[in-house]
Amino acid sequence: MFNDFKLTEDRPIYIQLKDYLKRMITNGHLLEHQKLPSTREFSSLLSISRNTVLTAYTDLEQEGLIYAVKGKGHFVSHVETFKSQSIHLNWTEKINGQTFLAEKMDLMKHGVGWKKGMISFTSIAPDEKLFDVENFKRAFLNRMSLEGDIVLNYGYAKGYKPLIEYLLHYMEIKGIDTSNKDILITNGFTEGLDLLLSSLNKKNGRLICENPTHHSALKLFQLHGFEIDGIEMENDGVNVKKLEKSLSEKEYDFAYLIPSYHNPTGIVTSSEKRKKMMDLFSSYQLPIIEDGFNEELRYSGSHLAPLAAFGGLGNNVIYISSFSKILFPGLRVGWILADKELIYYLESMKRARTIHTSTLDQAVLYQYLNDGYFEKYIKKAKAVYKKKYELAVHYCKQYIPCKRITGDGGLHLFIELNNNIDTQKLLEACYPKGVVFSIGHVFYTDNNGKHTLRLGFSRLQENEIVEGIKIIGNTLKTNFGG
Repeated sequence: MFNDFKLTEDRPIYIQLKDYLKRMITNGHLLEHQKLPSTREFSSLLSISRNTVLTAYTDLEQEGLIYAVKGKGHFVSHVETFKSQSIHLNWTEKINGQTFLAEKMDLMKHGVGWKKGMISFTSIAPDEKLFDVENFKRAFLNRMSLEGDIVLNYGYAKGYKPLIEYLLHYMEIKGIDTSNKDILITNGFTEGLDLLLSSLNKKNGRLICENPTHHSALKLFQLHGFEIDGIEMENDGVNVKKLEKSLSEKEYDFAYLIPSYHNPTGIVTSSEKRKKMMDLFSSYQLPIIEDGFNEELRYSGSHLAPLAAFGGLGNNVIYISSFSKILFPGLRVGWILADKELIYYLESMKRARTIHTSTLDQAVLYQYLNDGYFEKYIKKAKAVYKKKYELAVHYCKQYIPCKRITGDGGLHLFIELNNNIDTQKLLEACYPKGVVFSIGHVFYTDNNGKHTLRLGFSRLQENEIVEGIKIIGNTLKTNFGG
């Protein structure tokens, strides 16, 4: 007995011994009133210190799993280990339709597989090699020293007040009038959108958006039972004439738009179109959900104000964003900027669902932002991503014969191939050569786009970008006469 005890290096030894004995007792391998080896015997048997055994025994005694008899040693306490009759349910029969739909649209499960060593253009997450870890540590230690007892406790559903105030100022700098607006902190963009869809009245059950659009948003729209009308994209944004035609023919509950570095096309909607769109939506009294995706990753050209800024004192724009695609995705901190009355109700929905976003994560992020580290980080990140962006554009134009390449900045490019070449088949041909990318049709509202693909370059080294694009281009020419 006890010869199956194996030590690992990543945990205190006394805890490993305590957990091992606890498992033996609760599983019935050690019986009630059975005598345990003495501390001296156990330390010799396992080649560990006697104090380690004594500490483990003390903890087990405090938990009521063993008891000590003076002069005799330690014995196993009475522990209920009875088990009821085992049954096996068919959980597939108990899963609802919404869950089946979520599983069907799960690209992590049903998308292309990835193996170590492959060149993957599927991600548009930030490059972790750029993460400002040292300054993040400083921010963490500073905030913990100031109010560690507070940030480790429950927080407020609305969010951490200093972060809310910082973000309100941050949005003002973008040109947004925040006088009648407020902020709710969320677990990233996705929770923010889900909260909104769960809270807004579904009068018509129909929304309007760009086509193609953000896959995660599409999933949520479908899971919430919305019909989706997508309007095709031009080089400077959505086709306004077709948008106007759809608005005149159907009634919608809201619009969903990504005006800057649109996902997946990378297109930046021009100021002229932003103004026309805002005027159009205002005339139809339509709420707008604006996805503030990657706004900071502008490599050239002048600043473009968000749609929320065009709205002025109006309250029909709901702005959702996060730093996930720029800074630290692992923090899962996002925000909704909207009319104060709407935030008032969303706060209650947030409290009912997840209580609050991690106060510790919010507080450390606030400290990092407030200490000015973000400004330094984003300068460095933009310089690196700009170089990767320009490299990807150059080699795509040189090696990939196509109808159109879009992407005015950000972390990805979108490509439309000639002759309706099926990118699923292209992907299958590239996979054995060690290159994967995102097929485009998963972003479309109408199942079109089978001739498109998205190339995310953010996490790749420069030589990988060049090599991967060459492989895609050569495969196109060899296999498809591209």
